[in-house]
Amino acid sequence: QVQLVESGGGLVQAGDSLRLSCAASGRTGSVAAMGWFRQAPGKEREFVAAISWSGQSKSYGDSVKGRFTISRDNAKNTLYLQMNSLKPEDTAVYYCAASRSNVVPVPASAMEHWGQGTQVTVSS
Repeated sequence: QVQLVESGGGLVQAGDSLRLSCAASGRTGSVAAMGWFRQAPGKEREFVAAISWSGQSKSYGDSVKGRFTISRDNAKNTLYLQMNSLKPEDTAVYYCAASRSNVVPVPASAMEHWGQGTQVTVSS
């Protein structure tokens, strides 16, 4: 089993930056691609970004392209999401996810492991 724990969420103002982290533990050797998803109240879960095991392949949702950057440090078993120029519409619970598949982007249905989520709130 793989455990994922997100951190770094909080309340910020529009235009600010935040960096989310996701620490993986357990059977991390089975993890290949990882990603971030988000869900706002009353809305469906939305793909944010994904990254292959090596970090060479990355994919972003249209709403965050050019503002968010996904990265990972395999030595630390940690996934990151740098979020710049935040907007009120970025307000959501952000979830880290991991898959055995290394094909990016990985659909949510192919993610075998999920974190509990971290709240990001952007005020206008």
